Amino acid sequence: MVIGETAVIGARVRLYQHVTLGARTPHRSQPRSTSGPFAERIARHPIVGDDVVIYAGATILGRVTIGDRAVIGGNVWLLQDVAANSVLMQPEAVAVS
Repeated sequence: MVIGETAVIGARVRLYQHVTLGARTPHRSQPRSTSGPFAERIARHPIVGDDVVIYAGATILGRVTIGDRAVIGGNVWLLQDVAANSVLMQPEAVAVS
């Protein structure tokens, strides 16, 4: 499991194995004003609401918001906000014969 330093996790959240709450590199229009690895702290990790379930292998990148009581299925790659009470799953695989 990977949880970025600026991630916000609500109450009663269930995270299963191999979940990533990571960051996307922000676009910078101007250079840093100070130097060093911790000179600029930008909130760039996800915000997870209360009672959310995130199943195994899900990757959530950037400052996206996952609403309360949402369910994120296994192996989902997520870059956009998810509304409260939503269920987000991968489509079924299609067998080609």
